[in-house]
Amino acid sequence: MKKDLGSILALYPMPLVVIGTMVKGKANWVLAGHVGIMGHDHVMVSLAKAHYTNQGIRETKALSINIVDEDMLAKADYVGCVSGNNTDKSEVFEYTMGENAAPIIQMSKLSMECTVEDIYRTKGFENFILKIGHTYGEESILTEEGKIDYDKFKPILFEMPGYTYLKTGETAAKCMSMGKEKR
Repeated sequence: MKKDLGSILALYPMPLVVIGTMVKGKANWVLAGHVGIMGHDHVMVSLAKAHYTNQGIRETKALSINIVDEDMLAKADYVGCVSGNNTDKSEVFEYTMGENAAPIIQMSKLSMECTVEDIYRTKGFENFILKIGHTYGEESILTEEGKIDYDKFKPILFEMPGYTYLKTGETAAKCMSMGKEKR
């Protein structure tokens, strides 16, 4: 029998990401675990209103979403522990500027550069509705066909309410393959 857990968000785990944007002429980074898909070319990033990063996103209308793997986890965790209001995080990651002027973390094997189309505010949060402009993937995590191979990439997942990081494993099955079998 299922127990009523109340009104809690149960869509975790989710990919752990570092958001990058320019704030007052410097790159700034924040760790985020609230990212959602809104279509094949749109995503949403939800950040607490108090984040220093938000002002840069509102001003530049551009940001990067850098997916975290185990190699960059310690640095990603660090940018989630300190505030840009008190700490200059511009040199934590080496970066290049994307086509839309968002800083892209070189260490991240998979990054998306996005532009802001809208901001939806909820109690305590700013939810940035974004159009994906460019997706950059290291060749080492791509298939021969140029698709992302998550068995090679192994992004880190964020789990709540435990606030833990999880490693991804191996593929369980190909999508829409098991349903073809008669039950």
